[in-house]
Amino acid sequence: MPRSKAPRPAPESEPVEPAEPAVGDLGARIRDMRTERKWSLDALANASGVSRSMLSQIERNEANPTLAVTMRIARAFGITLGELVESPDVTSAVQVIRAGDRAQIYRSDKDCQIRTLSPLQLEKDVEFYEVALQPGGVLRSAPHFSGTREFLVVEKGKVRVESGRDSEELERGDSATYRADVPHAIVNLGKSEAMVFLVDIYR
Repeated sequence: MPRSKAPRPAPESEPVEPAEPAVGDLGARIRDMRTERKWSLDALANASGVSRSMLSQIERNEANPTLAVTMRIARAFGITLGELVESPDVTSAVQVIRAGDRAQIYRSDKDCQIRTLSPLQLEKDVEFYEVALQPGGVLRSAPHFSGTREFLVVEKGKVRVESGRDSEELERGDSATYRADVPHAIVNLGKSEAMVFLVDIYR
């Protein structure tokens, strides 16, 4: 996975999706935190780099922010992503990530979509992803921190895993583990979409 210690910021124009009731608390939480600080929408827009109109849509639950946009808002408030997205009133020990939650989309373009399957936290040792690669799609990553490893299982299609100078071809049901503290990549070798589940472990 391409990763520094936090996801890379995305352009402000990154698309948002119509909000669903399951994620509506985020808009209210952002509005409440802004109100507590006596910030206007313009003040939050200046602090976060997210447009006033987008912030207004998010607060009214008319749109769900992407992961990158959510992180900008959290940084503006001086808190972590986890502190922003986790409602303080939630008592259940079960954390659910809904399939349609756009806030969990790390990357989405014509070649590759990466969806985060682990809770949104800035600091953690394990991260879980769903990666969908279109035909010819490649996910190339720079070396992660020393000792980092990736674990991968192929759900659909055929891929090649590259780690440093080594590579292996995998098909549906195959799994692999490899060093991720060297340049590494996942390449779709097939003529249709390939999907893999990926776990990053940082030591």
